[in-house]
Amino acid sequence: MRAAGCDTVVDAKDLAVVGITEIISRLPLILHLYRHLIAEADKRKPDLAIVIDSPAFNWRVARQMKRRGIPTVYYVAPQFWAWRQGRVRLLRDFIDKALVIFPFEEQFYRERGVDATFVGHPLAELPYPAIERNDYATQFHLDPAKQWITLMPGSRVKEVRMNLPTILESASQLGQAYEYLLPVAPTLDRSFLLGLAGQDENSQRKITLVPDALPALFHSRAGIVASGTATVEAAMMRTPFVMVYRVSRLTYMLGKPRVKVPRFAMVNLIAGEEVVPELVQHDFTAEKVVARLKEILPDGPARDRMLEGLARVKARLRAPQAESRPPQHPADRAADIILSLLPKL
Repeated sequence: MRAAGCDTVVDAKDLAVVGITEIISRLPLILHLYRHLIAEADKRKPDLAIVIDSPAFNWRVARQMKRRGIPTVYYVAPQFWAWRQGRVRLLRDFIDKALVIFPFEEQFYRERGVDATFVGHPLAELPYPAIERNDYATQFHLDPAKQWITLMPGSRVKEVRMNLPTILESASQLGQAYEYLLPVAPTLDRSFLLGLAGQDENSQRKITLVPDALPALFHSRAGIVASGTATVEAAMMRTPFVMVYRVSRLTYMLGKPRVKVPRFAMVNLIAGEEVVPELVQHDFTAEKVVARLKEILPDGPARDRMLEGLARVKARLRAPQAESRPPQHPADRAADIILSLLPKL
């Protein structure tokens, strides 16, 4: 967005907090950023507001925009279908248009009085990486004769601290028969990951940090992937994986009763069935990760079923295309809708 000319008033990475209890220490900073953003809106007087994801912060921004008579679009609408469904009223009251990226969301929100349109998932049209496997191996000093496993512990410091140690233990148990690739999310510091993934003479695995997740996933035999957008990326690359996740005990205890969906992994929710195994909280152990990986690493029925399921998920993430128009990328479709809502000048 900055490259396209966006003037950043508040950086979204300063709002990135995972968990119920974890947010408390960040509240003063978040409140300061919120007030600063609203003050800038009053100064600049926008014709339209677009809020993206981050519901705890953005519905409050949307409320302030509503009070000022500024039309507001929610792109990547909150996952209120998963928990706290009563909060759908916040969208109904403060949002003029919701643009949703999962196919089941349009009906969910429309049934509750929200003007929602499924525009397709931005990752659904991802092309496969162009770089050949041997070239990639040469670039990052990988052994092309071995199978590769991509490790994706999350994009925020807190969740990486919770997820990565067990992921690394899983890699140690699998041993040196594989190469392990750890993509560095833009929100993380490389030295932070190097510290957590440090090698020693007794290590049974070598971890290779790489800059981009998609080539790593595309050329990997399988992945260990934390719940979130990364699971969709793995599906788009047709990489079989095991989904994992862990939060603090208190966050899990407080949050679990509020969860209203039968599955955690987004690909499973989209498919309406278990395509990939889910190892969450107490089930997330190195032994269980290794056991589930060993089911999908070799060729066979288990791997074939998962690949077929991932293909179905990819197909469902594409929004229907109008016959009278050329195919559109989901972002272009969203942009057209947003432009149509701008006040006529």
